[in-house]
Amino acid sequence: MKTNRRHFLRNASLGLGALGVASSGVFGAEPKRKADAAPKKADGAGGPSFAKKSKMKLGTVTYNLGMDWDVPTLIKNCTEAKFEGVELRTGHKHGVEVTLSKAERAEVKKRFADSPVLLWSMGSAFDYHTTDPAKLKKDIADTKEYILLAQDVGATGVKVRPNGLPNGVPVEKTLEQIGRALRELGEFGANHGQQIRMEVHGSGTQLVPNAKAILDFANHPNVGACWNSNPTDLQGDGWDHNFNLIKNKIFTVHMRDLALEDYPFRKLLNGLVESGFTGFTFAEIPESKEPVRLMKYYRSLWLAYQGLL
Repeated sequence: MKTNRRHFLRNASLGLGALGVASSGVFGAEPKRKADAAPKKADGAGGPSFAKKSKMKLGTVTYNLGMDWDVPTLIKNCTEAKFEGVELRTGHKHGVEVTLSKAERAEVKKRFADSPVLLWSMGSAFDYHTTDPAKLKKDIADTKEYILLAQDVGATGVKVRPNGLPNGVPVEKTLEQIGRALRELGEFGANHGQQIRMEVHGSGTQLVPNAKAILDFANHPNVGACWNSNPTDLQGDGWDHNFNLIKNKIFTVHMRDLALEDYPFRKLLNGLVESGFTGFTFAEIPESKEPVRLMKYYRSLWLAYQGLL
């Protein structure tokens, strides 16, 4: 029985979908003929695709590319560019904040659930390095409210961050304080299906050995790192040493422009694969007048650095 080539390629491309999942095997029952070559996967409007499937996932942070996009625009642009998920940074136009009602939270959850785009992470700005005990207590309580928001809208975790080392305070004391706060939040998050993802961020606290110390003080399986692709990752004993310090505690990744030459992004992506990482790598890149076009280029380079394109 002859198979119409145009019909075959169209259906194969539909099998890939916006998330790049493999074909569902519609043609699996058709007997193979020795004279036929194995069919190629299709991409877009019927052309052949040479990209293999990455073990990791690609998404975007709303800072700064999507800071002016509402939820429908986020879903539309990510779907078109084949970005699989988003991290919603607080304070942006998407409006997914703790002020939402239960009904509004349910609507956000449904919008993402009905789309090929995952609402993977909520991006807070809580940091826990303050020297004011009352502020520290409030920041922890506010983070718990944010964790409940993340649960209600269908996310899987909350990004938090240290943001510096206070003057006049021993470094280890501050690192322990942050770690203990994260442990409390890790326990709370575990009860609500939410990971705590500590961004490697802030003056002094972005140094990977200090980030590792914070995670060691937290000492909770639900608390991990959001690798932030900082130039300081190359300091001290070098990138390889620093990456190896926390590679098994990386929950998510933030990446800047992959074309920047001040950072070994190819090494990062391959190091993540070798360590068994299968989570989200998020593009944290500037705004663009052609955002979807930029995202498509970004995805191509992301695949190429992994040897998949």
